[in-house]
Amino acid sequence: MENKERFYNALKEYNGKLNEIDLGEKIGLTEDETMEIIAQLLSEYKIEHESNRLCNYRVLKKITVGNMNCVQKRVF
Repeated sequence: MENKERFYNALKEYNGKLNEIDLGEKIGLTEDETMEIIAQLLSEYKIEHESNRLCNYRVLKKITVGNMNCVQKRVF
């Protein structure tokens, strides 16, 4: 859990300036650990896949519209 939060925060901080594997290595994760965390964050709708940047993933932010809590807004 701690590694997931560290990776998620680093992903926001670096804003696509490093690819996801290099970003994981920068915070001390192996490639396998990084990919497992990415899978978890995707399943939680905290990130989305975007292949036209150096980093293939983008952070999403949840917003509330009326009584709907599952609408996503891009952070960057």
